Amino acid sequence: MVEPGRIPLRDWRAEAPTLALIVAVYALWLWGTSGLWAASPPLGWLLTMLCVAQFSSLQHEMLHGHPFRSRAANEALVFAGLTLFVPYRRFRDTHIAHHDDPRLTDPYDDPESNYLDPEAWARLSRPVRRLLRANNTLLGRILLGPAISTVLFARADLRVIRTGPPDEARKVARAWGLHGLGVALVLGWLWLGGAMPLWAYVLAAYEGFGLLKIRTFLEHRAEALVPERTVIVEDRGPLAFLFLFNNLHAVHHLYPGVAWHRLPRIYAEGREGFRAQNGGYVYRSYAQIFRRHLLRAKDPVPHPRFRRGP
Repeated sequence: MVEPGRIPLRDWRAEAPTLALIVAVYALWLWGTSGLWAASPPLGWLLTMLCVAQFSSLQHEMLHGHPFRSRAANEALVFAGLTLFVPYRRFRDTHIAHHDDPRLTDPYDDPESNYLDPEAWARLSRPVRRLLRANNTLLGRILLGPAISTVLFARADLRVIRTGPPDEARKVARAWGLHGLGVALVLGWLWLGGAMPLWAYVLAAYEGFGLLKIRTFLEHRAEALVPERTVIVEDRGPLAFLFLFNNLHAVHHLYPGVAWHRLPRIYAEGREGFRAQNGGYVYRSYAQIFRRHLLRAKDPVPHPRFRRGP
């Protein structure tokens, strides 16, 4: 495996691809919602959906400190609310908390966990259990996951705003307020310069979120050893690029400050070591994942190893 000290965390040659990609995504998004939609609504919708998914992957890159050292500068690059559903600042804060690896998959301490406390699961009604079981298949995660996660996320944030500590409540409310301004920019473009109707854009944003659920579907599993909780998907195709090679997720968790386009090389140089360290939690491709899990859950919803502390 590559030693952390050998990997440069700040090299402007490494930042140029991110800057170029964000410019390209904005340009293609503008075209997809205007000229291409006017010429061919299906193609315009498809391009817009892909741009939303790619934009979210770029937001992930920004929150990890690329391409600038300045948080404000990185946030400015992705301020526009193309994704509609998740405020960038909330994504940033919860994702950074998620990178506390010893807490990965914990139903309470990992903000991105899809597991539930078994006691909480036992209290749910049968219809809700069916819904969450369906959400634990890949098809369910793509079609239902964006709605379920958005409702749960927004409900939790609303609870913080209403009853949380004052400083935290203001912080969360400010994030949603700024997101509203970013979404207003999108709506203004659709109203004044775009050709795509609002209903089509909402659907494109929703399915762009659904595409991202393919990546997050099995990123982590409930294992006793922390390094064995994080997946490697060796795919190098279009989905891997759409996810900015975050499919090599174990590598990303070990080196979260490394630019996205360097992850494949780092993995190739230390492939056997990474595979041994994560306990062989490896898939060859997303095609393999679709075959195995499109209609079959990978995990139970209740966390199989969760135990409340004394």
